Amino acid sequence: MRYPKTHGSLLVLGIAGLLTVTGQAYASGFQLLEQNASGLGNAYAGSAAVAADASTIYFNPAGMAYLPEGKMQVVGALNIVKPSSEFSDDGSVMPAGIYVRGGEGGDNGGWNFVPSAYFAMPVNDQISIGLGVGAPFGLKTQYDSDWIGRFRAIKSDIKTININPSISYQVNDTLSLGLGVNAQRLDGTFSNAFNASGALCQSLGAALCAPGGALSNLEGFGEVKGDDWGWGYNLGVIFAPSPQTRLGLSYRSSIKYTVTGNVSHGIPTVTTLGPGNAAANAGLAAIFYDGGVKADVEVPDTAILSGWHQLNDRWEIMGDLSWTGWSSIQYLDFVRTDGAANGQLVSSTHENWRNTWRVAVGASYRYDDQWKFRGGLAYDQSPVDGAEFRTPRLPDNNRTWLSLGAQYRPNKDLWFDFGYTYIWVQGMSIDDSGGRFPTDAQNIGFYGWLRGSYDNNVNILAAQVTYNF
Repeated sequence: MRYPKTHGSLLVLGIAGLLTVTGQAYASGFQLLEQNASGLGNAYAGSAAVAADASTIYFNPAGMAYLPEGKMQVVGALNIVKPSSEFSDDGSVMPAGIYVRGGEGGDNGGWNFVPSAYFAMPVNDQISIGLGVGAPFGLKTQYDSDWIGRFRAIKSDIKTININPSISYQVNDTLSLGLGVNAQRLDGTFSNAFNASGALCQSLGAALCAPGGALSNLEGFGEVKGDDWGWGYNLGVIFAPSPQTRLGLSYRSSIKYTVTGNVSHGIPTVTTLGPGNAAANAGLAAIFYDGGVKADVEVPDTAILSGWHQLNDRWEIMGDLSWTGWSSIQYLDFVRTDGAANGQLVSSTHENWRNTWRVAVGASYRYDDQWKFRGGLAYDQSPVDGAEFRTPRLPDNNRTWLSLGAQYRPNKDLWFDFGYTYIWVQGMSIDDSGGRFPTDAQNIGFYGWLRGSYDNNVNILAAQVTYNF
């Protein structure tokens, strides 16, 4: 077996994790819709038209024109998310020289907290300005360190923060426009095991990696960290043919990053070759060396078409059709940034992501002046196109949302929103050889072949406070 030079470190899986550790994200792909609690109870149906509070800054900044006249408004929200994801093995193949299979990884989901905050104020009868801060992408997953897929992923942690100053302009009673700019930071930390046996035995002899061989079951641990700031914009328009009806259309641009960081390795020490120990250890150090890395990443653009209608004093109905441009992620190329290898291509991976659609419907019932109750359903497509493109950093599939919520208003200037959502993720298989096809023997020899299925679901709880002053 020839050791694959383009997979000579954790770099490939680590920085790739910046895009693919989102199997437990709460919308499909690695998008976080949880930008408020008021929308969660309706499964975010009508998100670009409802304009219920200042969180409209994220979904459609034109909605600031429909906030209470002459008052400033502040909103604080927290979504508490508990994804669950369990792998079941079905014939996985360990990499060359590794014979300790390990378990199935346990539940790789964990508790996650997604905060957001907004401020909006009128400048005059036509213009309002605002500021939103939230986390549009991110998650945290962690498998048992000795699981069968440890050469693919152990820990994956993404955090983002988006700062979104915005302005709205009310053209007339029926038309409002909105514009926002976005400064967004992404931080990621990713780890996995690496196959030191396979790296050495390509040059020192396959017999050393046979069961019981001097170099069998030799594995190390690696971690990559990276970050960058990116810039984008969002636009929106709301058309209101009557006070009881609104149609909203919004667009958020893609954001490009050049993610830079460092890869580090915990390299095992060879002690079983006698006089050859020094050369073997030097060989490992030459392959799994620490240093700078970078990857060009483009997170997708999104478009939302929403409708909201007040049937009577009690009932409101709303709907959403949204599109996400995941096809911007086709190939991921990674290069070194320091030393003699500066600019060297480390890996080129075919992700083959596709654009997706999400549809949502919802209704709200006002019980009295203090209480409102909400409900919603949504169906969300996954960008992952088949088991051979699914990875343990992204065990993602199509999903269905069922949402409930309530609002309590102790007075006209203060109210509290609460929401709960359960997400069913469609059962899925994984056939991950580390390359485009399951028959990619070069990758299988180094990383193994992860074959099996995932059982996933997500629970979300949210609370929000809104205050006018």
